[in-house]
Formats: sequence, C-alpha cells, structure tokens
Amino acid sequence: MKLSEYFPVWNRLTPKQQSELERAAVLRSVPQGTLLHNGSADCLGLIVVQSGQLRAFICSDEGRELTIYRLLERDICLFSASCIMQSIQFDVTVEAEKDSSFWLIPSDLYKRLMEESAPVANYTSQIMAARFSEVMWLIEQILWKSQDRRLAAFLLQESDLEESDLLKITHEKIAAHLGTAREVITRILRYFQSEGLVVLSRGTIRLANRRALEELAGREPA
Repeated sequence: MKLSEYFPVWNRLTPKQQSELERAAVLRSVPQGTLLHNGSADCLGLIVVQSGQLRAFICSDEGRELTIYRLLERDICLFSASCIMQSIQFDVTVEAEKDSSFWLIPSDLYKRLMEESAPVANYTSQIMAARFSEVMWLIEQILWKSQDRRLAAFLLQESDLEESDLLKITHEKIAAHLGTAREVITRILRYFQSEGLVVLSRGTIRLANRRALEELAGREPA
C-alpha cells in the first residue's frame, strides 16, 4: 500500500508536492503499548494510520487518563504534530493500542503544505472540526451520563471494534479510557454480572445481554 491511497486529498496536490510527500513520509511499525507522542512539547509529525489501532488521551496531574478518541486504518492524527497549530493549548498523548503501522509526515513539511495548498488546509480544518466534535461529545457524556451508562456504552463500542462479545481488557484499562478509578469500574461490572449483563473472568469480560446493555447505554439495538 502507498501513502497516496491513504491521504484523502492526494489527487489535489501538485506533482511536486506529491513527490515531496513520498520522499519525506516514513512508514513505521510499532508493537502494542508503544508511546508515540507525549504532549505539546513532543512534535513527532503527522500520523497517517495504515493498520492497527492508536489511542489519543489526556492525563491529569494525578496521573488519571481519559481517552478522547481512537485512530483506526486511514485515520489521521494532527495532535502528534501539534507544534504546527498554535491554537492547541492542551497536551495529548498517543499510544499504540495494537500492533500498528503508520506513515509519519514531518511537521515542517505538512505546515508548508497547509500554507501552499487550499485542499490540504481545508482538509486539516475538517479533521480539527471532527476532533472538536468528538471532544464535545465526550464532555457531554462525562457531565450528563452516569458511570454505569458510560461503561455500558464503552463495552458495546469495544465489542464493535473487536467484532466479538469476548473482550480481553482489564478493569484498570477501562478506567483509563473512561477517566475514573479502577475500583469504580470493578464495582459497576460486578453489578452488571449480578444482573446477567456480563460474565467476568480474569482478564476478560463477555457481553451476555447486548440488548440490556444497549438499553442502558441509550443506544438503538442493532
């Protein structure tokens, strides 16, 4: 696969710009758990995901994490090149949730492309708007939804991503995604199990009643 197949506005670039991108972009492969970007002081470059799954999250002073979005195949991460956008005033960390491959486009080159190419500038604005919408949705969930409803929605989302009702995930990892304490997640999961919604075992959670979880999450049944 070539970068041209993953970069949405490739055909609207000039031949010179395409050539520069092809020469400068580096295809990297990293194992699960690799920390790729750590805050605004770390200007890694623009990430274009070829395969795998990345996670972008923020971290409190106390070390509590909160996932703000995931990056899957063909997604683009701007926050890893945050130094090219002066308006970003918060630190985002990006890690590989699964073994992943991605192209890394140098920040200085992408900044120049935004200045030279209206399609690139417009596309960048679209990505920023989409990420802003995701963050606003997350804030709404935190402010207005109870922890049990958020957890039900998270389990369903994970099931969709993994295409399985058997999730290999720890209570601690779920707490990191949702920005809460592990003890809170454990308590709610035990309640879910007592109600027949899930079956818990060491390192795994099996969704036993999707319909009930969907109702709890306020989600339309599939």
